[in-house]
Amino acid sequence: MGEAIQKKLKAEVEKYALMQKDVSKSVSARQKLETQLAENNIVKEELDLLDSSNIVFKLIGPVLVKQDLDEAKATVAKRLEYINGEIQRYETLLKDFEKKSEQQREILTSLQQDFQKAQGLAAGKV
Repeated sequence: MGEAIQKKLKAEVEKYALMQKDVSKSVSARQKLETQLAENNIVKEELDLLDSSNIVFKLIGPVLVKQDLDEAKATVAKRLEYINGEIQRYETLLKDFEKKSEQQREILTSLQQDFQKAQGLAAGKV
């Protein structure tokens, strides 16, 4: 009986470890998005300071190409909208991971207790 519980406990620990890796990857991705959000907000602020008499260039590969100010503003606005959407998606994902992690910890605690009881019963039989 103890071996079966031990195998299940090991499988659940591995499952929990994989879950924590996913959490770590999601946190890292969210941090990158936060950086992108800050950078794009700075670009938006700078573009808001310009008027139609200013010339805006867009870097495409090694070349600077003239771009319409309204088009540049629209591009940055869409980028900000996308980044904010992705941040919200990761927030939801992380909350889901948090719930699953708590459930997994409860399963692990229960299995550890079962394993300890099984070991105690086995020791009593010897």
